[in-house]
Order: sequence, then structure tokens, then C-alpha cells
Amino acid sequence: MRRTIFTEEHELFRETARTFYLRECAPYAEQWERDGQVSRAAWAAAGKAGLIGWEFPEEYGGQGIRDFRYNAIMAEEMAATSSVGIGLGLQNDVIPPYLMNLTTPEQKARWLPGVIGGETICALALSEPSAGSDLKGIRTTARRDGDEWVIDGSKTFITNGILADLVVVACKTDPEAGHKGISLIVVERGTEGFERGRKLDKVGMKAQDTAELFFHEVRVPAENLIGQEGRGFYHMMGNLPTERLAIAVSSLAAAERAYALALEYAKTRTAFGQPIGEFQANRFALADIRAKLNVARVYVDSCIMALLQGELTADEAAAAKYWTSETGWEVIDRCMQLFGGYGYVNEYEIARIWRDSRVQRVFGGTSEIMLEIIGRSLGL
Repeated sequence: MRRTIFTEEHELFRETARTFYLRECAPYAEQWERDGQVSRAAWAAAGKAGLIGWEFPEEYGGQGIRDFRYNAIMAEEMAATSSVGIGLGLQNDVIPPYLMNLTTPEQKARWLPGVIGGETICALALSEPSAGSDLKGIRTTARRDGDEWVIDGSKTFITNGILADLVVVACKTDPEAGHKGISLIVVERGTEGFERGRKLDKVGMKAQDTAELFFHEVRVPAENLIGQEGRGFYHMMGNLPTERLAIAVSSLAAAERAYALALEYAKTRTAFGQPIGEFQANRFALADIRAKLNVARVYVDSCIMALLQGELTADEAAAAKYWTSETGWEVIDRCMQLFGGYGYVNEYEIARIWRDSRVQRVFGGTSEIMLEIIGRSLGL
């Protein structure tokens, strides 16, 4: 279907993004998967190309453009070019509200130039071994000691955990106050007591480093607190709709890539003297997939425009995340089936897409949590 949400400027940006991915990422995808992380050189190249932090003010090196359509283009082109692992989605989709809306001018001047330039890689440390979707249950603490915060605890499933230079950490600054005692504190690379744990051996997303983080009497300046003390839970909740829409965009982009691969394979792979796409079962499967992707595309694009207009609600974002991650997984699994035994061989891109996409139903809030959010919006 013809999409109507993009302007000519967006399409020029898409060309820049595609060129970057084809030149700086796609050729190294297999190596990055073997290494378990991407090269920092790719981050620097992204910064040089203006593909990081465009919404930050120009005085810090950004472009002052707050338009989620650019975020969507980055995710779509990453899937379309078979690029893997580079956590620009986190840097552009998730981190900006924290560093833009919750920081002081001094903090912006200290951190944003490096973030925008690709020299400073960010991570968001929320999840813990005993607290995933239940952010109220975090146990990491930060106590005030003069002009410093002293942080103790651990985090897990942290994207960019190994490469990160700047980590936004959710801490209990008032353990007796429940969710009203959570604050957000920035910890920087090299701080004494801040240690990286295991690089987690995941089923998929092999090139994206995901790690455990440990904090042992980590002392950071008091001015590393961002937002309001005790309001961290509300800051996080306010940012989740955008994060969930970003996951929806990525889920749909991956499913569309899988469909493109399967359609081409169905036209060129022969069995019993004819292309496999000519068998009714396969033709109907591809037709069903095309219809589902069209419907998902219309809804996701409408959510993108709702976000742009300041109208996207938490339940609408949850619905987008739920539908695209669940439907995307169904689509990708069916596309993989069309490849037969070849689909289960790692050298085929469809196998990697299948592995990488399973987690979309988990991170950013599981599908069950999304249904709970949607259900509550119904007054139930």
C-alpha cells in the first residue's frame, strides 16, 4: 500500500540511512554476530552522518527536529538492509526523552555532544534479576552521602551494557516509599565500583551486546541525578509509549523483510517442476501474510502520526506493540517454513530474522502486560 506519512525530506533521510547501513553495517553483520557486539567505528560513522540525536538542540550538535518518522525510517532501513546489532534504536528512540526532558543545561552540555557524535554510547538500566516488567520491584539503591550518591545493586538484560559509556540507572533513593521512592541517576564509564558482568548468550540478536551490570558502593556526583528525586517511576512510565511504538515499528519492519525474502524464494525455488509459490497452499499463505502486513502498516503509521501530534495514548501504543510483535512472529515463522530445511540454516537471513524477532514479544513489556494495559483502558 502507498504510504502517505512521509515528506520529501523524510525520503532524503531514508537514502542517507540506507547508504549508512549498506556501507557501515551490513558488510560486518556476520563478524559482529560472532563478536557479540558491534564496532564502535559504526557508531562514530552514524554520528558523522547525522543519524544520532537529531532531536537535540543545535547548540549541542543536534538538529532540533522532534519527529518520530525519522526514527521509524532508521528501524525500517536497518531491517531492509539486513544490518544487525547496532543499538541506534535505543540511542534515538528511548534515551532522548531522558536526556532531553529531565536534564539541566549543565548536564546537557556535559553529555549531549558525545551522544550525538556517536562517541558516547548510552544504556538504560531498569530491569533486574527480580524485577523485569515490574519496575516497582527494583532493589538497586542509592543513598545520599554529602555531595554524592552511593549506588548498590545489579541490573540485567541491559542493551548496550558492554559498550555503554553513560548509563541511566533506576534506583531506590527512598526504599520505604515504594514506587514513589525511585530516582534516575547517571553512571559513567570508569566510575569506581561500576562493573560489567556477563555478556548474555541470547537466542537471537547476537550482535547486540546485552549484559549484566553491577554497582558496588558506586559514588557519583549528586548532580548526576536527572529529573526529580522520587519521580523516576513516573518519568519511566511517561516514556514507555514511545518505546513500545518503536518496538512495533521494528517488529513490523522485520516481518516485512521476512515476507520480501519469502516471496522472492517462492518465485525462484522449484519443486515438482514448478516454483513453490504456484502451489495453492503457499500462494494462500503469502496472500494471508500480505493482508496482515497491510493492516498492521496502516495502524502503526496512524500511531506514528498520533505520537507526532501528541495524541498517542498508552493503550494505543500497547496495542501496536502487542499486535505487531505477535503477528510479526507468526508471519516470520510462516515465512521461514516456506524455505524448508534451508530456513533452519544459520547462513540464511530468514533464520537470523526468526531468532532475532522472538524477543519482540518480551522486551518493552511482555505481550501479557500489553493486554493488561489494553484491558484496563476498557474499564475492566
